[in-house]
Amino acid sequence: MSRTTGNASARKQASQLEAMWDDLLSRQPERIRAAYTALEAPEQQAVIAHLLRMVHESGWQPEQRLSAQAAISAIEKQSK
Repeated sequence: MSRTTGNASARKQASQLEAMWDDLLSRQPERIRAAYTALEAPEQQAVIAHLLRMVHESGWQPEQRLSAQAAISAIEKQSK
């Protein structure tokens, strides 16, 4: 793989990752659930762990905490 191809692939992956987090932190339950269910189980576990850190650990802005809590709530409602 050439360096250019590798860079394009990395940019695409970063863009997809950013879009996933935009959806997860959107405070829109439908977008949150769609992004979450598109993930494999290990990725879902990692997302939940990160969202919980956002809610409970210091260093996050209040708006980030609210978005993380909204995501957790939407995911929990989906699981029931």
